[in-house]
Amino acid sequence: MTWTSPLAGYENAEPLPTTTNPDGKSLYNPPAPKSEAYEKFPAPIDMSNNAFDFHIYYMQTDPEQAKFAGELHERIRREFPELRIYKFWDRPIGPHPVAMFEVNTFTPLQTGTLFGWLVVNRGPCSVLIHPNTNDEFKDHTELVSWMGTPWPINTDVLNVKRLHH
Repeated sequence: MTWTSPLAGYENAEPLPTTTNPDGKSLYNPPAPKSEAYEKFPAPIDMSNNAFDFHIYYMQTDPEQAKFAGELHERIRREFPELRIYKFWDRPIGPHPVAMFEVNTFTPLQTGTLFGWLVVNRGPCSVLIHPNTNDEFKDHTELVSWMGTPWPINTDVLNVKRLHH
């Protein structure tokens, strides 16, 4: 696979300074325009429906985890009513190997906010996070990120969908 250089578009930019900030560790970065990524997602993330899915996994056979996950689901509904929050599943569904619930974000601000909030509040739950790029297989494999323990995804379900689209 060939990857596009992350420096594409910066070929003729001035060299960055190698001096450090007063902390003696971090590098000094000269002021520059704010990244567009604060306001809109980079291609190929498709914002037409929602940009990111957060799948919050829990062991449905562990009563304490199931109780915690149910309470987390309610808390997210109360604290983030502007997000799209799906039903609480008590069994595996689709490519997901254990019970879960899904939360969708639509903007970079929502995505970063929910990410930071879940880092602190997810408890025993694992979280599969993926963008939506119109390639469901790639979204759930190559572009996926995890909080907590990663679970094996049933990619056969995604392969079937990919072959028919």
